[in-house]
Amino acid sequence: MFTPQGPSLRELTVQALSSVEHGYDLLASKFDATPFRTSDRLLTAVTSTLETLGPFDSGLDVCCGTGAGLGVLRSVCAGRITGVDFSTGMLARARNDHPTADLVRADALALPFAPAFDLAVSFGAFGHFLPAEQRTLFTQVHAALRPGGTFAFPLPAPPPVGSRLYWTLWGFDAAMRVRNAVWRPPFVMYYRTFRLADVRTRLEQTGFDVSLTPIEPLGRREDGSPHCRLVVARKS
Repeated sequence: MFTPQGPSLRELTVQALSSVEHGYDLLASKFDATPFRTSDRLLTAVTSTLETLGPFDSGLDVCCGTGAGLGVLRSVCAGRITGVDFSTGMLARARNDHPTADLVRADALALPFAPAFDLAVSFGAFGHFLPAEQRTLFTQVHAALRPGGTFAFPLPAPPPVGSRLYWTLWGFDAAMRVRNAVWRPPFVMYYRTFRLADVRTRLEQTGFDVSLTPIEPLGRREDGSPHCRLVVARKS
């Protein structure tokens, strides 16, 4: 599952027993060598889909980590690009790969931005926000966008009930709930708490107009539905 350059089992265990912020500080130097980094295939597919929705000027990557999504913004935005994350270690890695980007250390639940961005994206971070926090997160992104700005992120189709992936994700979430019940500080990372219907409702309650765009380069399932959709939330 991991390359020789990735973290050891011991390092992952120490990370998992830390807070989310400190855990990512510990993992930062090896994060890009793990499966947790958003794949280049997904990034490329999202880029091509966003290109049909632009043009965009300034861009914001929410919870940018080591900066995988900053490359997407650089491809589709004509103006400045900014990444925000609360992990100092992850931002340091992002700075190496994206020296011209503005990188800001901040909590995504308290973004320090005026309405300055035309496009906001996020990749792989939503499992760190409990359902009760999602509306706050969306409110913060909404406030950082200019009128008419777009908040876009990929959302894969849920795995079929009873499939191997279904039980893997269910088991992971169950293990994290047990871990957080018996150990402090908590490490919030769940895969089954970001459901499309709930997310769409919370985005609309925040003031976004929401549409769904199939990410066609990722293909379709046997029933004809897309493997992954781009959630496109526009600020009125």
